[in-house]
Amino acid sequence: MDTARLRARISDLLAEYRIPSAAIGILRDGEITDFAVGVKDLSTREPATTDTVYQCGSLTKTWTALAFMRLVDEGKAGLDEPVRTYLPGLKVADPETGARLTPRHLLNHTNGIEEEYGDPGEDDDVYERMVANIADAPQVHPLGHTHGYSAALGYAILARVMEVIDGKGWDDIMRDRLFTPLRLTGTGSRHEQVDRDRAATGHLIHSLDEGPVVSPLSHLPRAFGPGGNITSTAREVLTMAHVLLDGGRAPDGTRIVSAEAVREMTRSRVPVPDPYTFGSEWALGLVTARWQGETVYAHDGSTVGQNARLRILPDSNIAIAMLTNGGPRDSLYRKVFNEILTGLGAATIPDLPKPDPALRLDPARYEGVYERPGTRYEVKAAGGRLHLTFVPDPLHARFLRQPERVEYELLPISDTHFLMLSDDPLEDPQTVAIHDFGDGAARYLHTNCRVNPRAGAKRR
Repeated sequence: MDTARLRARISDLLAEYRIPSAAIGILRDGEITDFAVGVKDLSTREPATTDTVYQCGSLTKTWTALAFMRLVDEGKAGLDEPVRTYLPGLKVADPETGARLTPRHLLNHTNGIEEEYGDPGEDDDVYERMVANIADAPQVHPLGHTHGYSAALGYAILARVMEVIDGKGWDDIMRDRLFTPLRLTGTGSRHEQVDRDRAATGHLIHSLDEGPVVSPLSHLPRAFGPGGNITSTAREVLTMAHVLLDGGRAPDGTRIVSAEAVREMTRSRVPVPDPYTFGSEWALGLVTARWQGETVYAHDGSTVGQNARLRILPDSNIAIAMLTNGGPRDSLYRKVFNEILTGLGAATIPDLPKPDPALRLDPARYEGVYERPGTRYEVKAAGGRLHLTFVPDPLHARFLRQPERVEYELLPISDTHFLMLSDDPLEDPQTVAIHDFGDGAARYLHTNCRVNPRAGAKRR
């Protein structure tokens, strides 16, 4: 690859998007090419390097899933065993969910449990406390009924299962079962153990004119650990991806998981109601997409000021990782990855679908309020068109300097999918699914992988 040309192109894109730095890694046929562009901290102007450590956010879930599959390989855990086999005291508001919940439901985000886990603290018993704190947590949707992304809770329950099985804390399990056998020196799960001399600083972009400012939140709470707290380098993210490309083996040939475990991670899938943003199906710790007929496995992650992207193309024996200390910006990711994929002669990322102006929809099927704690979507008809108003949690909106209400016109792609366009230059086009018309009106609104039930609808 012409890395000099690629570096120059990415440098231009970072300047356009006002993102301080990016670390890029490309794994092809077992060989990694990596480089970094920009600065890891705007206040010091210190350049980012291939050794710079970034926060991976929810890409952590792929690591946790891989470690859990080691326990499955050893016969210590079962994907379809009730979680109560390992956590007999598990209780949620819905008795059926408490009895039937399995690790597979947690891995593919079909558990449906509301993220009402309170403040579990920062101590080593954090995941045990989270499990105890959800005794009265209601269902967003019935167990297994639909996909709905769980930012923290689902993988925290999974981590507690791992702790009970292995007799260690989740952080130690990740070190012993993944980081050490993969010979990783820049990857960790505890923010206080990160080498500050290597760490990128997160930045927020409130406006293109103002440019990036240092994030006021240096790291996520420990509750997000199994689902969001791993830090790593682009090269070491690809070392993990190598395991998925090579049937469970590390680059040095060390067996991390069985080939059957990798097949199960990639082939056990559930449909995603909004298939356009990330992918059409969710596997075990991975999203699945199709690009020009090629199957692609993926996961993204964001913290408050950092972002991670991983794409794995097994048919082409390619994986690409990008870590940034700003964003997320979907259009930046598409431009950077398509530049790389085109140079490799591989399938590129499809564009979002275009609206169908011929569609005539009944607004009554879609109108209503769809909400979760801290998030509210209002769908109304006006002038023969549907409009969506997003109402974020007021505290979060003030913290991130966001508007308290954001309005979009919904442009229909089909009778269940819509394109949302924004006038904000910092906001890329999004898609949304409004679906499940069991009683004539939609029950759920699904966007950015999150599911939001209609207020007042019966959650069967």
